[in-house]
Amino acid sequence: MLTGLKNAFRIKDLREKILFTIAMLVVYRIGAHVPVPGIPFGEMVDLFSGDNSVAAGAMSLLNLFSGGALSYVSVFSLGIMPYITSSIILQMLQSVVPSLHELAREGEVGQTKITQYSRYLTLALALLNSIGYLFLFKGYGINFNGAGAPEIIFDILIVGTLTAGAMLIMWIGELITQRGIGNGMSLIIFANIMAGLPAAIVSSAAEGTVGIVITAVIFVVILCVIPLIVYLERGQRRIPVQYAKRVVGRRMMGGQSTYLPIKVNTAGVVPIIFASALLYFPAQLAVFFPGIGWVQAVAGALASGWINWILNVVLIVFFAYFYTSMVFNPDETADNLKKQGGFIPGVRPGKATAAYIKNALNKITLPSAIFLALIAIVPSIVFSFTGNQLIQSFGGTSVLIMVGVVLDTLAKVESQLKMYDYDGFFK
Repeated sequence: MLTGLKNAFRIKDLREKILFTIAMLVVYRIGAHVPVPGIPFGEMVDLFSGDNSVAAGAMSLLNLFSGGALSYVSVFSLGIMPYITSSIILQMLQSVVPSLHELAREGEVGQTKITQYSRYLTLALALLNSIGYLFLFKGYGINFNGAGAPEIIFDILIVGTLTAGAMLIMWIGELITQRGIGNGMSLIIFANIMAGLPAAIVSSAAEGTVGIVITAVIFVVILCVIPLIVYLERGQRRIPVQYAKRVVGRRMMGGQSTYLPIKVNTAGVVPIIFASALLYFPAQLAVFFPGIGWVQAVAGALASGWINWILNVVLIVFFAYFYTSMVFNPDETADNLKKQGGFIPGVRPGKATAAYIKNALNKITLPSAIFLALIAIVPSIVFSFTGNQLIQSFGGTSVLIMVGVVLDTLAKVESQLKMYDYDGFFK
């Protein structure tokens, strides 16, 4: 590992990419501590650390992904979530809207157009989220004003600042992806999770001897879970493929054997994000109806508790299958194999091959979806009984995201090192 890092900094191009990525993440973390004018810090801290389970449950995941910036309404309070949501929505629409599907197949030109649509949708979502958060905080009695100015001026200032901050985060993420190393969105989420880790450790250990023991147990469990996550992330179902021999000119082409790799966890962490966003939406919506008791009760039940756990499992499994079908098309894969003269031994080309691939995909998606659901739910159940903040801040979702980002970034550095004939991290 140390040799790989040393070799990475010997290559000028790779060194510049790594340093640029670090610089952009530092800029982002500085912006996450710049507060919006007129913020009552004491009231915001009470809202997130108080006994209001609806507010705490609805905002905990978003506050985690913003690196704690949401808890005191900084410039980057919205985090990267509007950009992630817009990207996921457009990916889903590509299979529903024929024009978007055609754009996705046009190569770089089509992807540029889709990226532009994603930016516009990010702006709209950021504006809606900013207004929603303003009403949410006001619904819990927090007023943003100061210096004797009318409250409407501070409302406009807060909405405008949060929206601009979200667009700036989107720009930083795209810069990291284009000029840095790794995926910008994933690295920003990784930085946010790591930023909240020290405070969570101190809070957990400060509970005395019991807190120190619980903290040690949590880290032991995490160390045991990480190899399982790595195994899941790098696991593949390899379907053997044989290419028929054919004569091209005077040369004999084909005839070799290879395999079609299918990732065990094709959907990644997207099902967890989708399920969480869907379950926490009623809690955010309940702020607009403070006088309706049943709305508040439904929001509270969906934000935490056994109903939340059951629905989380169901939704994660559903979205795992749904998103896998979005990113991997068995019919298209079978068609490409047929055009290239490839076939799966013992399976007829065409529809039979597509059915075989789809069946294999369904078989590996179920255990990975159940594993994702357990990773997301078990820490929430344990937190409900212990109340330990480290479990909430550094639970299964956080570990899953961090491991996935580290593996993806190391794989990109590995490919760069091998271009210059260096040994990589994985041997």
